[in-house]
Amino acid sequence: MVLRVKFDNEKYDYVNSETIDELIGRKQIAMFYRPSEKRWINIGVDPIRRQTGVFYIGPERRTPPPESLFD
Repeated sequence: MVLRVKFDNEKYDYVNSETIDELIGRKQIAMFYRPSEKRWINIGVDPIRRQTGVFYIGPERRTPPPESLFD
């Protein structure tokens, strides 16, 4: 699927779904247009889903505690 994106530098382009995942991960786009909802999705504000689950931007929260807590 090809989606329209707005880059951080205010320029627009069309990218495929694989590329959009990479751009989101690199924090290079500000938003993309989601045709199913007929609206722009703001990165970091609106929820973003991927085929593998929810795309989360933020600190890792699943890191196990230090081993010393299990002793």
